[in-house]
Amino acid sequence: MSALSVLEKALENRWEALWRRMTGRESAELVDALRRECDSKAVVCRAGRVMVPNAYDVELAAPVHEELTRRGSGVGQALTDRLARHAARHGYEWAGPLAVHVHRSTEVPNGRYRVASSVMPHVSADAFQRAGRPGTG
Repeated sequence: MSALSVLEKALENRWEALWRRMTGRESAELVDALRRECDSKAVVCRAGRVMVPNAYDVELAAPVHEELTRRGSGVGQALTDRLARHAARHGYEWAGPLAVHVHRSTEVPNGRYRVASSVMPHVSADAFQRAGRPGTG
């Protein structure tokens, strides 16, 4: 096992333990919810090409969100990595760059979460540069 794999596994285990302590649940439940969201929004564009949303929002109860961010946990990155592995196993293509954003919610009960997805268009640096030039937009 490479040093990078060992480090990735150690960070994943740390995040798992923190999540379990904060919510009383396994993080696999949240990861499964993200996978279901991804799978349910998959669209077959043509033979062999399946597109899925690239932007995922996870809403956490305020106390859980505060504790995870206070400890500097990379929850969004950990969830993004797991979702990317899921998509790779299924041969999915993202509608743009993948991102999982974790937000605080006062409407979600403590220990619970809410997952939603959308397609966020990819904005290139070229578009910003063109917009800044006179006569280009």
